[in-house]
This record gives sequence, structure tokens and C-alpha cells, in this order.
Amino acid sequence: MTRYAMCIDLHRCIGCHSCSVACRTWNDLPMDIIYNPVIGGVVEGTWPNVHRNYLPTLCMHCKNPECVPCCPTGASQQDEDGVVWVDSKICMGCKVCVNACPYGMRDTSHTVRRFDQYVRKCTFCKERRALEPDKDPYCVQTCHQKARVFGDIDDPNSEISHLIGRSETFRLLEELGTDPQIYYIPDLGGTR
Repeated sequence: MTRYAMCIDLHRCIGCHSCSVACRTWNDLPMDIIYNPVIGGVVEGTWPNVHRNYLPTLCMHCKNPECVPCCPTGASQQDEDGVVWVDSKICMGCKVCVNACPYGMRDTSHTVRRFDQYVRKCTFCKERRALEPDKDPYCVQTCHQKARVFGDIDDPNSEISHLIGRSETFRLLEELGTDPQIYYIPDLGGTR
């Protein structure tokens, strides 16, 4: 069975935000919503061995998402391939799922009229992949540093399976039991 995941190599990420810009453009997002903010720019080390750390974030597409079962209308859903998404046609914008997400990766637009509000989030470019199954999400395609790898983690021959299998990785807030499907290769510091 297919289970989509993403691996982000923090040693390769330079904090350019091209992933955020590509996502915003593709999804035509209002200015107050970013599906994949890049956090950081923290400077570490001492001269001449100085480096910056960045942490690109997005919906973790958890295997056990807390945001799906709490939705009173069933708008928050999870496909068999693990992609977590929101059906905007039945979302009433109550924000129960926004409060349930331990990663803070769901939001509603504050720039639209109240009756048009609905929860929005990263879908791994679900609509794009429906039309072009071999295409990566735009954030992956746009990353010129090749810091992001997307694919089927259940396929032992996929690039993401090989990368996770041979690299030290961590996931955010694993202790919560949500089983997030975004893996990070740590930036071990040093010079670039």
C-alpha cells in the first residue's frame, strides 16, 4: 500500500523560502496563510565556524492524526495513502481541528468574509498529483538545494525509503503518538 512521506535534509536547507513561495503561488493562498513556513535562521558556532539552522515545517500528515477524528462535520479526512486534507465544501470553520493539531499547521484565512472561512492546510499537492501522478509537490520541485524528497515510504525501492534507511532522522513531537510522516535529517553543524 502507498504511504506518502517527505524527508527534509536540514544540512541542505539554506532558508531561501522558495518552498513557501511555490506553495503560496500554486495554492493561491491569502497573505495571512503559509502552509509550509521556514522557521529559524538561528546562528550557531563561533567565528570562523559559523552556520545557520533552518527548520522547514508543514502538515506532518500523521499516521494517527489528532485533527481528523475531532472534526464535527467530517471535513478533515485522511486518504488511504496517508494524505490528510480538508474538504472545504463541508468545513464550517469551527477550528476544532486547528486546536487539535499539535504542530500548528492548520489555519483559516482572516482576510475573507466570515461565511467563507474554512480550514486550509498542506495536502502534498493532492490535486496536482491527481492530474500528474509522477509529479512531486511544488515545494519539492522548487527546492533548488534538493533538501526535500517526497515519495512512497512503503516502497522499499523508493528514494525516500533509501534516504530514511541510510540516514539518521528525527520527527517532530514523536512522543505524542501521532506518527508524523515528515522526517528530518539533522544539520550536524560545522562549516558549509
